[in-house]
Amino acid sequence: MSNIDLIIEERPRDIGDFLVGRLLPFRKKRMVGPFIFIDHMGPATLGPDHYMDVDQHPHIGLATLTFLLEGEIMHEDSLGTKQVIAPGSVNWMIAGNGVTHTERTPENLRNGLKHTVHGYQIWVALPKEKENITPEFHHFDKKDLPKWKDQSAEFTLVAGKGYGKESPVPVHSELFMVEIFSEEEYILDIQGNLSGEIGICVVEGAIKACEHHVEQGNMLVSKLEDACALTMMPKTHLILFGGKPFEEERYIYWNFVSSSKEKLEEAKDRWRKKEFPKVPNDDTYVVMPETMA
Repeated sequence: MSNIDLIIEERPRDIGDFLVGRLLPFRKKRMVGPFIFIDHMGPATLGPDHYMDVDQHPHIGLATLTFLLEGEIMHEDSLGTKQVIAPGSVNWMIAGNGVTHTERTPENLRNGLKHTVHGYQIWVALPKEKENITPEFHHFDKKDLPKWKDQSAEFTLVAGKGYGKESPVPVHSELFMVEIFSEEEYILDIQGNLSGEIGICVVEGAIKACEHHVEQGNMLVSKLEDACALTMMPKTHLILFGGKPFEEERYIYWNFVSSSKEKLEEAKDRWRKKEFPKVPNDDTYVVMPETMA
């Protein structure tokens, strides 16, 4: 998804063992493990006169992870993929050396009725040696992902490894993404269960961390690898993500991510010249901004 107009101005806070901000990146933390961009979509009401229509746009050097909580999105890409994503399932597109895609409201929901779309669009930077690999697309249904329960908390391992389990999503670095929901108050033990840098999105409800009350819409980042504990308030929904950070810095321009500024310039030139592969039967084209705020 294009990142134009998606970054929300944050009010970063340091509350002890955690940094708190609005989504990723924020000023005090540009990446968490290999995760470089997170956009919280909605919840937004679509129809009958307004639908999602994200026209053809490019990516390099990253993998996109789309995870919905409500609604449906039709994904089409230059690999020829045409896949509807539904709540709880995963679309994982490895951009590598260059891919284009669109994201639209499926035809079956363009029926004159209103519906809600709500979820997360996530970018995972690829390791330096994998930045130029051939693009791939993978889809996994909700039932394909590891699930378990501890007391009142229900867990889903969306991607990577954690809590002694492994997701089928074919990641290229050491990472994790875990969804957790608890109807009752629950003490979440992360130490020893997840490895690397740890980010926590409060989707719904609230948590208590270092005696601070943090409500939905915020993201926390642990300042200590592998060591943080917090209390989930009743009816709280979290997404945990992170992993081992890369040694090299990553640069972002528009929808492009790379460890090389030169590769970013090459990608920008390719998009201007319309040299990226195209989504079949789609002539739309998102103009790249020539300056970024």
